[in-house]
Amino acid sequence: MSYTRQHQADILQDRIGMKVAAHLSAGADALPYEISERLRAARTQALAQRKRAVMATRPVLIAAGGAAVLGGDDSGWGLWGRLAAALPVMALVVGMVVINVVQDDNRANELAEIDVALLTDDLPPSAYADPGFLQFLRRGPVSDQPTAEQ
Repeated sequence: MSYTRQHQADILQDRIGMKVAAHLSAGADALPYEISERLRAARTQALAQRKRAVMATRPVLIAAGGAAVLGGDDSGWGLWGRLAAALPVMALVVGMVVINVVQDDNRANELAEIDVALLTDDLPPSAYADPGFLQFLRRGPVSDQPTAEQ
């Protein structure tokens, strides 16, 4: 069984810590009450502030009969957890469909308004296709323009 250098250093650090704790505990009985209470309070604070062990949540490579399989720990994902994870995606898809339907409806209403305006106007629809009519619209009515007689 071979250990990496970091693992060996961690084991050595744990052993030294246990030896120091044993020596401190052996001498704690000879201390006065006030000092032992302050040490107990300091110990409680130190334990509250220590770093918590972080569990590995990254994918793990598992060898399975000559084939490598990429797997992860999904122990926290039950049926409801998976449904809760898929819920935002479903809401996004439904939202996109609703937006598409509303946009299509708005575009159809705009086209219907244009058609109604063209069909109920005094001019026939063929007048809008005449290039001379476009020039007339750009210039404005003839009565507004000054004539040579004025």
